[in-house]
Amino acid sequence: MLRGLYTATAGMLAQQRRTEMLSNNMANANTAGYKADQASVRAFPEMLLNRLENKSVPTTNGSRFGQVTPIGSINTGAYVQELQSTFSQGGLKETGLYSDVALLEEIIPLNAETNVKGALFFAVQNQAGEERYTRNGHFTRDNNGILLSGGNPVLSTTGQPISIQSSEFQVTPDGEVIADGEFVAQIDVRFEADVRNLVKEGNGLYRTFNNEELPTAVNNENIQYNLRQNYLETSTVDVGRTYTDMMTAYRSFEANQKVLQAYDKSMDKAANEIGRI
Repeated sequence: MLRGLYTATAGMLAQQRRTEMLSNNMANANTAGYKADQASVRAFPEMLLNRLENKSVPTTNGSRFGQVTPIGSINTGAYVQELQSTFSQGGLKETGLYSDVALLEEIIPLNAETNVKGALFFAVQNQAGEERYTRNGHFTRDNNGILLSGGNPVLSTTGQPISIQSSEFQVTPDGEVIADGEFVAQIDVRFEADVRNLVKEGNGLYRTFNNEELPTAVNNENIQYNLRQNYLETSTVDVGRTYTDMMTAYRSFEANQKVLQAYDKSMDKAANEIGRI
């Protein structure tokens, strides 16, 4: 009976984590450049049940209690193994704002091991001075003219924050920033060949698993991309599917909850009624 309690509880925990993930996706449905998460649900290892025949003579294949007769396997529940982001290209939305820049992927190499294409990112600097990566092209400028993405300075190909002293500027398809007819800097675009190495940090930021800096995609002959000014990359969240998945997770949670309540009632009777007899 205790196995049933553990199995139902594991199912509830798995569906709770899926609901939290889906809620986060829904909350970021309108966040520029957001990549939706997907949950991988796995089953715990199955257990082989055996029947112990104590009256039989122990054999070389048996135990000290007697011959072991296999009955069958039993599942011990499920769990969320990992959350994975989908790094597919989001749609483009025209905003008309010169500070909005969308990163559009054209040719991205496939990873030889996973057969999944890599991903491109803007390089930014967080408050601790560490390099981070984002797809959020909704840029702004602070009082000093520093170009920001989500409050983090956007880095150029020289590794320095981009400073623009003009009220308006242009961004060419290859990322060159032009202000008052003069070249200011080139927006750095980084490439991750294996997206499994990326870790979400919140606020649209990513880092590598070992905190290693990603190589630049600028002037890489195997990679083609362009930056589109006055556009934003939309989120990859499918609102309709997310709503459906949330309802499925809720129903699964309720089903496991009812099973848990049934086990609880059975144990209550076993302890208070049968024990009294």
